[in-house]
Amino acid sequence: MSDSLSDHPVFADMSTPTEPKLEFCFSIRVYFTRVNMVGDMPSGAARGAVYVDGGTIEGPRLTGSVLPGSGADWALFRPDGVLATDARYMLQADDGALILLHNRGYLWGRTPDVIPRMQDFMFRGGPPVPHREFYLRSSPVFEVAKGKHDWLTRHVFVGIGDRYADGNIIRYFAVL
Repeated sequence: MSDSLSDHPVFADMSTPTEPKLEFCFSIRVYFTRVNMVGDMPSGAARGAVYVDGGTIEGPRLTGSVLPGSGADWALFRPDGVLATDARYMLQADDGALILLHNRGYLWGRTPDVIPRMQDFMFRGGPPVPHREFYLRSSPVFEVAKGKHDWLTRHVFVGIGDRYADGNIIRYFAVL
């Protein structure tokens, strides 16, 4: 197998210094229902761990699954109402390639009542919170063996997410 960059997928468009461009690559639907919480820390924050139960990857540039039990999101619940996410878990492409995802980002409500309503939705069966009421964004990096999927290690990605009671869906876009 060649290590030439010409052997890898090339995006059709390109950002300029004044006009960034994005291309949708794939979405990840991750399920997590098991939670642990270290609350009321001296810093005023709390640390939550939501453990990955599995999931799916669908899109024009990558398909596969999220391996159950392969990681967690270690979110920091900050005193200012922002959740700073820090997730690591393993993906498996349809061809069997393993890909480590390290995803960092933020979840916060556009008004002060959103995060409490979201926690009610996630943990106590409350009504869903429309995505327009919260900000869920991430910046992933990937580790993968040389080959078909190592293009993931040469691009900057942004993720835009939606929250569900049993997990989330994040749509990933490459910055061209």
